Amino acid sequence: EDPSLERHFKGHRDVVTSVDFSLNKKQLASGSMDSCLMIWNMRPQMRAYRFVGHKDAVMCVQFSPSGHLVASGSRDKTVRLWVPSVKGESTVFKAHTATVRSVHFSSDGQSLVTASDDKTVKVWTVHRQKFLFSLSQHINWVRCARFSPDGRLIVSASDDKTVKLWDKTSRECIHSFCEHGGFVNHVDFHPSGTCIAAAGTDNTVKVWDVRMNRLLQHYQGNAVVNSLSFHPSGNYLVTASNDSTLKILDLLEGRLLYTLHGHQGPATCVAFSRTGDLFASGGSDEQVMVWKTNFDAADYGDVLKTQKSGTSSIIPEDGTHQTLVEMDCGIHLKKTKTQDSGRNHEQQEEETSLANTLEHIMGQLDVLTQTVSILEQRLTLTEDKLKECLENQQKIIQNK
Repeated sequence: EDPSLERHFKGHRDVVTSVDFSLNKKQLASGSMDSCLMIWNMRPQMRAYRFVGHKDAVMCVQFSPSGHLVASGSRDKTVRLWVPSVKGESTVFKAHTATVRSVHFSSDGQSLVTASDDKTVKVWTVHRQKFLFSLSQHINWVRCARFSPDGRLIVSASDDKTVKLWDKTSRECIHSFCEHGGFVNHVDFHPSGTCIAAAGTDNTVKVWDVRMNRLLQHYQGNAVVNSLSFHPSGNYLVTASNDSTLKILDLLEGRLLYTLHGHQGPATCVAFSRTGDLFASGGSDEQVMVWKTNFDAADYGDVLKTQKSGTSSIIPEDGTHQTLVEMDCGIHLKKTKTQDSGRNHEQQEEETSLANTLEHIMGQLDVLTQTVSILEQRLTLTEDKLKECLENQQKIIQNK
């Protein structure tokens, strides 16, 4: 079955620059040139939240792995951390000296990596909200930066036409991929962590092996590719292009599977949900669209289990082929029945009440996170004030 448009959200007043799903798929975050961050609730009876705080266009948004925080980067040179449940609370990170184009949480939720037009990639601690270090070897704007799934590597893409791979611990650039004919708009790690995909203004998507540093696949399109996202199974890649289309690439077959038309004007961003059954896209038509995947009816749980057990390396170890080899974990489009007809009514009721209890706990957690965040802000303010007092004291002593 082909991917299908589930619903679309209207509320932004300018180009949508970025989209991301929360872990439980109940919320979708989007950023826009209208300086707002929107949190859309996927259940129809709940409304969207509009978060105002950035003084200029919001270039990027991402949910933390737990879903309790949303990070955003802006043309106002700041990064903000928001709590998506309570209106408008955010903390501000300042260290970049130009537009922040990309924000990304590490998979443990402890670190944040940001990329900016100031030509640097910066790493921060999420809870202390402190700037840790800069990676500065790019010689032009940095459009995108991502942590590897294990958090040990960082990949960055720049208008200097390179994709750079960094070691987070040593803070060294391990390798530069220089094969793009244009600026590199977007880059991301394959879920296995063994390769990266990069999208460029030269209308291409390139997939590189990060262990052998060589090109594995090259897809030539007919329009600038703005954004891409790997399906959690690692078998598919979705892209968003200036010709208003979204394209789904089959990485196992090395071919284009679907071209989707929905946006009027350039499709600017795209992202799969964490389970892969949905993906969202944004465009210069100010719309956010949510699509149902449909094309891979495999049991995602199985896919992810197989992946974690490490049997599904998508690259031949001997490094002979140019294209990706088939995964040997038997997940090719096998249809699985999800309904268990023998389930009785009581069981369903029990599950519903359990779900409600869990939701309530999640709500309480959100409030706690919010409180901690506010306390941390106050603590930081107190620390700053204390520093000021001590500095003034020093001055008075020196003057005496």
